[in-house]
Amino acid sequence: MMRPMSLAAAAGLLLALVLILSQGAATVLAAVASVGAGALWITLIRCWQIAGAGGAWWLLLPNAGGELFKACLALRWVREAVNTLLPVAQIGGEFIGARLLTRWGVGGGLAGASVLVDLLVQTATQLLFAIIGVLLLATLGGERQLIAWLSLGLAVMALAVTGFFATQRLGVFRLLERALTAGNPRWGTLANLAKLDDGFKIIHARHAAVAVACGVHLIVWFIGALEIWIALAYMGYAVGYREALAIESLGQAARAAGFLVPAGLGVQEGGFAVICSVLGIPAPVAIALSLVKRVPEIALGLPGLLVWRVLEGFDKGR
Repeated sequence: MMRPMSLAAAAGLLLALVLILSQGAATVLAAVASVGAGALWITLIRCWQIAGAGGAWWLLLPNAGGELFKACLALRWVREAVNTLLPVAQIGGEFIGARLLTRWGVGGGLAGASVLVDLLVQTATQLLFAIIGVLLLATLGGERQLIAWLSLGLAVMALAVTGFFATQRLGVFRLLERALTAGNPRWGTLANLAKLDDGFKIIHARHAAVAVACGVHLIVWFIGALEIWIALAYMGYAVGYREALAIESLGQAARAAGFLVPAGLGVQEGGFAVICSVLGIPAPVAIALSLVKRVPEIALGLPGLLVWRVLEGFDKGR
C-alpha cells in the first residue's frame, strides 16, 4: 500500500497534469521554453532567498558564530531540497535540519526549538505577505467574492499561526512530557520534550533577534516576487512589481494551504491560474509560470539532496 505522502504526491502530480493538458500541453510548454535564460536569473534569486532564510535561522541561535552561520546556510539548503523534491509534507526537511544541526554542537532541544521558531517566523511573515497580496489584488480588480474567500483563508491561517505560537510560549511540550511520564518511568525518553521547551524559552527571550529574523524573512518573501516579474517579462507579459507581488504572495499562500501535498504539486498550479486570471493573464501562461518557479527547485534541490546524503554519511562514519 502506498504511504500517505506518496499517495498525496501522486494525486498532486495528477492534478498538475490535468491542468496542463486541459490548457494544451504544447501551449504551456512553449510558454515555459520562452523563459529561456531567464531561468538562470530566477535560480540566482532563489539562491539569495535560501541564503536569507538560512541567515534568519542563524539569528535565532544564541552565541552563534561563523561556523554555525555556514551550517545554517547549508542546512537551510538541505531543508528546502527535502521539502520540495521528496514525498514528505512540506515540513519534512525541518526535522532533518534540526537533527543535523546538532553536529555543530547545538543541543537537541535547542536545535529542534530553533527550527520550529524559524518555521513560526516564516509562516507569520508569509501571512503578512499574503495579506498585502490580497489588498493589492483588491486594488487590481479582484472580484469581491474571490477577495472574501481569500480573506477567509487568511483568517484560518492566522488562527493556525496563533495556535503554533501559543504551543511554543505556553509550555505545551513540557506539559505533554509531564502528562506522559506521570506514573510511568518507561516514558523517560520523552525528556527531550522538556529540553525542547527550554529551547523555546531561550529563543523567544531574545526579542531583538526574533524581530530581526522576522524582518529578514519578510525581505525574502518580497525578493521572491522578482521571480514572477522576470518570468512573465520573458513570456511577453510586462507586468509591474505590484502585480508580480500579488501573484507571488497568494501563490505561496495557496501552496502553504496545501502543505500536506509534497511540493504543493497541482495546488500551486491551480492557485496561479486563479490569481493570474484577475490580472488578465491566460491560464496556460499562469500554469507555465508555476512550472518555471519549479525550475530552481530542481536545479538547487538535486545538489541539496546530495549534500544531505554526504552529511548523513559523515554522521554514520563517526
